[in-house]
Amino acid sequence: MPTLNLPVAPGKLAPYTMRPPREFPAAKPPFNRIAYAAAHVVADPLADADPWLEPAIDWERTVAFRRHLWSLGLGVAEAMDTAQRGMGLDWKTSLELIRRTLDAARDVSGALTGCGAGSDQLEKLGGRIVLMASRALIKAARSPDDYAKVYGRILAQVKEPVIIHWLGELFDPALEGYWGHKDHYKAMDVAIDMIAAHPEKVDGVKVSLLDKDKEIAMRRRLPQGVRMFTGDDFNYAELIAGDAQRYSDALLGIFDAIAPAASAALGALTRGEVKAFHDILAPTVPLSRHMFKAPTRFYKTGVVFMAYLNGLQDHFTLVGGQESARSTLHLAELFRLADAAGLLADPERAAACMHAVLATRGVAA
Repeated sequence: MPTLNLPVAPGKLAPYTMRPPREFPAAKPPFNRIAYAAAHVVADPLADADPWLEPAIDWERTVAFRRHLWSLGLGVAEAMDTAQRGMGLDWKTSLELIRRTLDAARDVSGALTGCGAGSDQLEKLGGRIVLMASRALIKAARSPDDYAKVYGRILAQVKEPVIIHWLGELFDPALEGYWGHKDHYKAMDVAIDMIAAHPEKVDGVKVSLLDKDKEIAMRRRLPQGVRMFTGDDFNYAELIAGDAQRYSDALLGIFDAIAPAASAALGALTRGEVKAFHDILAPTVPLSRHMFKAPTRFYKTGVVFMAYLNGLQDHFTLVGGQESARSTLHLAELFRLADAAGLLADPERAAACMHAVLATRGVAA
């Protein structure tokens, strides 16, 4: 197995020998949980565009990645924050991304696709709407009642039930105080009352607060038939497994990075093999917690790094130039944790990619 000299502390390197990758058994839906992976976009490194100012997308590789997720039985949550929505990806490009993904989905039997749309945006392409938390609304709202009015008007107009996304301030600091309260439990009251007034128009709620107790508390209060979609990239395994009362379905950014393991684990859970489910996902949790550590909004760098290490894209370039958003030490630890979880499918290729990234940062591995 390859051995590399990886950073372990500021100014220090240490040899690291990789492990054999884990074999994840193929699994096919239907699973007993709905599972969306919030998919990233692949940047075009050869585009004549200023990365900080305009998005340049490699459409072919971006759509190919979505086909990879569908092939594993996972749904695709499109144009979410994993795709750097609002952090490099504008609405015009997001709409084109949604259109291309829905076109591709028509060729894939059973392809599950949800599409992110803001409360101030219209969606007419036919996809299931994931109604994202809105920066525009939080700026305009003067009270919790304003949230109820806006969401009520939107839900009165949708043709199919939507997934409502509550993205916490750890992911987007501009969303602190959503639903009219900085206290999450008071905010939860507003959201629950709004959903209870329109249960037939809400398929589920995606909560991204990185707090399992708050998610469980809200899950137990949802009207019958309204799903909880976990967005907790720290505690997803136990939330998906559930408790004696309810469980969470999934709409997760980490499923982009650990898709083969996620698919195998969901297959095991569907077969009633709960221990196997946890055995598969447990080693991925330290990786996810590292990838999503504060500042959490920079987790996209780690997601794309994983795709690069596994040959799912041939470069480590992000929209907005955010390949520079994490330190070399952070990427080295991510590499070790991914290897420990058995997620680096081709060790030789992953080692070569790691060498290349370290070389660009002035580190001889």
